[in-house]
This record gives sequence, structure tokens and C-alpha cells, in this order.
Amino acid sequence: MTSHRKYPAIGGILYFGFAFMLGLYFAFAAIQGDYGLFRRIQIDAQADALQGELAGLSEQVQRMENKTRRMSDDFLDLDLLDEQARNVLGMLRADEIVIR
Repeated sequence: MTSHRKYPAIGGILYFGFAFMLGLYFAFAAIQGDYGLFRRIQIDAQADALQGELAGLSEQVQRMENKTRRMSDDFLDLDLLDEQARNVLGMLRADEIVIR
């Protein structure tokens, strides 16, 4: 004798429901997880900001190296020496007028 079912099998519904929930979990983790798409975009933006900061700091280092070289014993820039003496010591020439 054969029996005809009028309702779907509970095992199949549970299996596909579990598979669907597992798929949703992995999709959520791929987008918002620690190594997901949003985190990748955030890391790329942070890397771009740090590259810009590095470029600015490299330029500042080059300027300081240039000033250091110009103040060395081998190469003395008299204009730079005069500027530094004015800034650090507050020196003026006799023919100058100070406006504040």
C-alpha cells in the first residue's frame, strides 16, 4: 500500500532553511565582518591618508636636511646664518626698523 502525503517533508524544509540561514550568515560576514568589504574600504581610505601624511613628512625631512647641509662646516650659507641669528637671538642690524 502506498501512502500519499499532503504535506511537505519537515526534514527538507529544515535542511533548506538551515542552508539559507547559513548562506545569510556568510554573506553578512563577507560584507560587514572583520575581514569584510566595508573593513577593506576603511583600510584603503586609511592607507591613502597615511600615504599623504608620509609625503608631507618626507618633504619636511628634505627641508630640514637641506638646512642642515647649508649650516654645515663644508657649506656655509651666510643668508641662512643671518636668518637663524635673527630668529634665535633676536638680533637686528643698526639700519633696520622693526614693525610689530
